[in-house]
Amino acid sequence: MARRSLRSDILQAGMQVMFRSGYHRASVRDICAAAGAPHGSFTNHFRSKEAFAAEVLDRYFDYLKGLVSEALNDKSLRPRERLKRYLDIITANLQRDGWKVGCLIGDFSLGASGQSKLLRQRLEGIFQEWRAPFASCIAAAQSAGEVDSQFHATDLAEFLLASWQGAILRMKVERGPAPLERFKKIVFETVLRSSERTGRATAAKASRRHTADSKSRSPA
Repeated sequence: MARRSLRSDILQAGMQVMFRSGYHRASVRDICAAAGAPHGSFTNHFRSKEAFAAEVLDRYFDYLKGLVSEALNDKSLRPRERLKRYLDIITANLQRDGWKVGCLIGDFSLGASGQSKLLRQRLEGIFQEWRAPFASCIAAAQSAGEVDSQFHATDLAEFLLASWQGAILRMKVERGPAPLERFKKIVFETVLRSSERTGRATAAKASRRHTADSKSRSPA
């Protein structure tokens, strides 16, 4: 009888080890121990730790794409609400992990991209693929008048994802949700606010300026 492959077990265990220890501190020995696999199984399936990490990234991104689809393809919500829904789903997952575990893509971007061309290129590809559904959802929100069209949807998607990663990193330091909730409140009140609200704010600002100018011209 053929022996069961331990490839999937090693990948799953390795993902958890890299979440805890980071790319550099996660040794092949630790990964194999977590998977209950002999060292030879690792070398049989993966040509290097770097190649293994690239596959871990792909596995994690597949999981993340499922969450993106769950939120951004929910047609029962308006486009802007779908964006909020995604951030809320991620927040709930981060809470489940006690605010200690962040995003593996962000962790690798900080800890591995500077030393590994393979991982840097894979991360670049992931970010390009990741932003596409967000850009599409933001464009739909702009067409519906839910988000101001001052900036291109792709640029807003880039900003949203990059800034969200920063909030997650701060969350890991504070061990609490405050950075995430602060980010969500500000981003939806500024760059992702509705064009109608932007128009009202601009009109109010113009009115205040007109009032100030009128007072300055009034005789003493």
